[in-house]
Amino acid sequence: MGWHRGQAYSQDLRDRVLASLGSARAVAARFGVSVSYVVKARQRRDRHGETRPRPQRSHTPRLLEPLHGAILLQVQARPDATLNELRAWLQAAHGVYASMGLMWTTLDRLGLTLKKTAARQRAGARRHRRGAPALAGAATAVEPVAAGVS
Repeated sequence: MGWHRGQAYSQDLRDRVLASLGSARAVAARFGVSVSYVVKARQRRDRHGETRPRPQRSHTPRLLEPLHGAILLQVQARPDATLNELRAWLQAAHGVYASMGLMWTTLDRLGLTLKKTAARQRAGARRHRRGAPALAGAATAVEPVAAGVS
């Protein structure tokens, strides 16, 4: 079992680290954790009596969270608006600048995705495009002019 960044250690490992006696360096070497982890875990246990991990969270508030309701109403009123149009509306109506990535993430968080309709079909690759039917038909309708015939 390996540890990954942003992931808490297992409760079993925490219990074994906290139950071990000896210096923080010796305990850290024995269980393959950092010395600072051992020190901090012991301090939390001694000061607060906590041995379980606290929930992880971001300490920075989301910029557009207070405006989620307004953004949702705007998208419902104008479902065909582009991200740039939504960013311009946000700037004009609320005075908040949002980057393209922030706007995209906010819409994704709200569960608003790009709806694919028949009017928004993608263009195919060049080699798969068909010729314009009107031009193809017009080319066969014109009779070739014989060169040098008088």
